[in-house]
Amino acid sequence: MTYKDSKSDERVHTDFREKMTYGEYLNLDELLSAQNRLSSHHDEMLFIVIHQVSELWMKLILHELRASIDAIRGGEMSSAFKMLARVSKIQTQIIHAWDVLSTLTPAEYIEFRDKLGQASGFQSYQYRMIEFALGYKTPHVLKIYEKDPELHSMLKESYQAPSIYDAAIEALANAGFDINPELLNRDFTVTYQGDESVEKAWTEVYLNVDQYWDLYELAEKLVDIEDWLQQWRFRHMKTVERIIGHKMGTGGSSGVGYLKKVLDHRFFPELWDIRTNL
Repeated sequence: MTYKDSKSDERVHTDFREKMTYGEYLNLDELLSAQNRLSSHHDEMLFIVIHQVSELWMKLILHELRASIDAIRGGEMSSAFKMLARVSKIQTQIIHAWDVLSTLTPAEYIEFRDKLGQASGFQSYQYRMIEFALGYKTPHVLKIYEKDPELHSMLKESYQAPSIYDAAIEALANAGFDINPELLNRDFTVTYQGDESVEKAWTEVYLNVDQYWDLYELAEKLVDIEDWLQQWRFRHMKTVERIIGHKMGTGGSSGVGYLKKVLDHRFFPELWDIRTNL
């Protein structure tokens, strides 16, 4: 059955007895029934929705990062650039989410904060997997999810996998740059700290952009992602400070103190150092 809109002359389907609806395709019944408040406070809904939406965006970031790593290692740079550009756009959406959450006042949050128990965004396994994919390997998060063998196994696999920067360094080597061979077969569970051979290679790329355009564009895409991630971290820190001040986080972290400390971490150190040295 169709319904003809007299104004637009469009034929809209109205009979879905044997066809899939929009809501069924998106599993909206399940998705929209997952906002279960533990208090009667009005603003707990805001808190839940913001964090759930952010987790959905992070799921897509991981989807794109994993595919881009495979593309870089397979020499398909154009595909990787498309995916990494999408990651940067997604990151802007997550940053804007903090603007919405910051409408939650301290007086409102304390009305339901105790209902969270020890649950905390600090325990977000998808965020940790994004850090893993970017090269920041922190083993303590693995312990949090030992209670869930399937999830723990997934995290461990991500923890042991090469990061996107490892893939980029491999691409430099494949392009003929003299990269320290120890980097190409290193223990990927160790957070990368930097290497002179990689800095020399990136310097050469930036001094000869026309010759190494794909590597240059890859470098800039990585800088975009780290830049946006640090902006996300900063907005996270300021939103937490605005709502709970310097209280300890529900998950046991130092809260604002911890969030300020991680702002100093760099994922792709040489890509920032060469800007001073060029």
